[in-house]
Amino acid sequence: MGITLRQLRAFCAVYELKNFTRGLARGLKSRRINMAAFHHRIPSRLQLGIAAPGSAAAPMSHTPPSRHADRLASYYWSGDAMRSRSVSSTVLTGTLDLPAPPLRVHADWDREMASRLCLEPGDVEQMPLARTQARWPEYGLCLQAMRDWTGTLGLSGALAAADIALMACRGARYHHDGAQYGGAAFCNLFLSDDRGLDVHFPAAGLRIPLVRGTAMVFDTGQPHGVILRRGNGFREADFAAGMDLAQLFLTWELPIEDPNVSRALGIGFDIDAATASRLDEEQVRADGARATVDPESGLWLLER
Repeated sequence: MGITLRQLRAFCAVYELKNFTRGLARGLKSRRINMAAFHHRIPSRLQLGIAAPGSAAAPMSHTPPSRHADRLASYYWSGDAMRSRSVSSTVLTGTLDLPAPPLRVHADWDREMASRLCLEPGDVEQMPLARTQARWPEYGLCLQAMRDWTGTLGLSGALAAADIALMACRGARYHHDGAQYGGAAFCNLFLSDDRGLDVHFPAAGLRIPLVRGTAMVFDTGQPHGVILRRGNGFREADFAAGMDLAQLFLTWELPIEDPNVSRALGIGFDIDAATASRLDEEQVRADGARATVDPESGLWLLER
């Protein structure tokens, strides 16, 4: 007797779970899906569509094949209603020509991270922006470069309407932001020089080198972390030596329901209205289960 494609997929799913499942701490019954095992790594800047530092780059859209992408759904508040949508594996990237921050601004950042934020390995925290704006005469050129780049993507209107924040990270544990920002896409512009770090999207199979001027737009439901370029996961010990590996970046929250944003990322809406109607918290779900991310490997963890 022959088997159907659906039965074959079900058999493969069971086989994957037997190989990649283990129990979570806290007594939760969870399963871990090693999505990275089915995705390619894009190793070179050329393949990523990122130009050399200091040069302008046309925007690139990376949408690697994802075996599990159709299983993911983000549930988010839209006004007073909970809606569902797809989770995009597309990451829009470019490398913009930015001025270097002056030494006094670097000194401000270092002092803030060390004294007030006490930034620990893996932390991502908000920094005061007003002082940077006042003490960096060329700061406006960064904003103009971002306006120009997002304009080529059709996103300049969404950028102009979004609030801006200055953020610092000392590496970043793998996570998704769909439980807090499911109604948004993140738009980031990195201000620090190349320190041998990548933004890694393990479920999408993408590694993007962080240099001054790296710009990206991505779905908040997509797992991501900041790791060593030579590394295969997040390790606190990799970031233990002071603030030398800290990265500063500007970030905007673009509304996912903006037609230009959803079109650029390929977002589909109301894909699971029945489940959305029963939920009262924003979340990402996979195969019908609430999904979190292993902070060291970036693998999906599904709560049962």
